[in-house]
Amino acid sequence: MTEKSKRILIFTTAYKPFVGGSEMAIENISRRLPSIFFDIVTPRHSRKLEKFTENENIRVHRVGFGWSSDKYFFPISGFLKTFSLMKKNDYYLFHAYQASYGAGAAWLLKVFKPKIKFLLTIQEGEDLNKQNFWVRFFRSLIVGKADMITSISNYLADYVKSINEKAMVVIIPNGVDIENFSLKGIEDGRQALLKEKIGLKEDNRVIITVSRLVSKNCLDNLITAVAKVKSQLPEIKLLIIGNGPLLKKLKLISERLNLNNSVLFLGEISHENLPEYLKIADVFIRPSKSEGLGNSFLEAMATGVPIIGTPVGGIPDFLADRQTGLFCRVGDSDDLAEKTMEVLTDKNLRIKIINNARLLIEEKYNWEIIARKFESIYTYGI
Repeated sequence: MTEKSKRILIFTTAYKPFVGGSEMAIENISRRLPSIFFDIVTPRHSRKLEKFTENENIRVHRVGFGWSSDKYFFPISGFLKTFSLMKKNDYYLFHAYQASYGAGAAWLLKVFKPKIKFLLTIQEGEDLNKQNFWVRFFRSLIVGKADMITSISNYLADYVKSINEKAMVVIIPNGVDIENFSLKGIEDGRQALLKEKIGLKEDNRVIITVSRLVSKNCLDNLITAVAKVKSQLPEIKLLIIGNGPLLKKLKLISERLNLNNSVLFLGEISHENLPEYLKIADVFIRPSKSEGLGNSFLEAMATGVPIIGTPVGGIPDFLADRQTGLFCRVGDSDDLAEKTMEVLTDKNLRIKIINNARLLIEEKYNWEIIARKFESIYTYGI
């Protein structure tokens, strides 16, 4: 492998084939910076995953026994792995994603190697102040050790500034692969086949959400709103993409509201196939209680689907009410139903939202632009 001008050590609690905000950010940024060499250290999680993989400027080191519990031991195992790597390589800085198990290893490394610069990226999507004491304490230790912090939203930037006043804090959002999530390259024939596969008819109006089935995403509220919309638009359909512990409960709510044929639980869909599902939708909705940023919203915007969200966490960074989307009140199914009807029936509003949202994505949430911002940090230092 060719020697690179910069060598960066990355800690993350998960990496490919797992898909999440951090995993997507690491992949999209590193492959767009071929002149920088990355060593990624992460828990192994499964024996099906190789301990070491290499691809051009990226080497992935998975540590642990291949158990689901590997992440719990990663602050120690990841820290120990770095010593063998540092004997071979001279790292310019080390970069941890999320103040969790992965960053725990980075925190230990900073304790023993204080002269190496520690860059932390905060991507958490929970309501951070409502988590239990030990989670908040562990996170505060990590945030307090960082020399520089990037956050994906203003909400998270304010949070880390309240913990670490000395660190430089820069807002760099997650992005969208615009080429994959644009309307180009998706043939109408393939869309017709997908609709047939799902069981959609031409007159169906389609709501879509891409969400973990957990309480913070308030999908019970969304299903209740769909029942109210259905009284005015009987042909409405809700596609729920994702999985999680509330699947059974949400199905029971759908049955109780006589929505068995109107709410379709599609399970996990691969990220590469997601644009096809978004394109057949008329509106994307996730009425969350908390969001660090919300990648799924950005992907819907890039695809040309108007969005409805709540004014929480990082969502106001990209959702300007009646400009790039519509706000609904948290936990208010009546308001959500009203906003859904509005975006489905007001053609002029739809067109304005779609055009403004696409322009925003191109100007601010393009992975190419975001990669250049990290390149500047990696190149010119902290």
